[in-house]
Amino acid sequence: MGASIKNSDDYGPVAEINITPFVDVMLVLLVIFMVAAPLMENGIPIQLPRATTKALKQSQDPVVLHITRERVFYLNKSKISAAELIKSLQGYYKNRASKEIFIRADGKLPYEFVAQTMAAIKLAGIDKIGLVTLPPDKKGE
Repeated sequence: MGASIKNSDDYGPVAEINITPFVDVMLVLLVIFMVAAPLMENGIPIQLPRATTKALKQSQDPVVLHITRERVFYLNKSKISAAELIKSLQGYYKNRASKEIFIRADGKLPYEFVAQTMAAIKLAGIDKIGLVTLPPDKKGE
């Protein structure tokens, strides 16, 4: 009855780019980065306390004293013993104009231990001491 007319281009190569495999690969990469990003935080494992404070203006090269739950000291990620703390700080600050330090102590450490550490820092001649904390949760914890 009706004759069908076929175009010769119906069976030829398609001139469009198939982006489905590209989108699949991009979604897989997105998932990998979303899973891996929280694991990329390098550093010393410390559970910081939470506090509501105003952020301080940070110096160019801050000095951070990390104190782990096991009472191990790290001065800018270099492990030091408690006996060497004052001498290490005095040597580190010998040629520095700014005498400030930030203490990043684990929240489970007793207050007395942190206070003793702050007293040792004062004995080393450092006059500005800051405590690193996390902002409180939205729930108010």
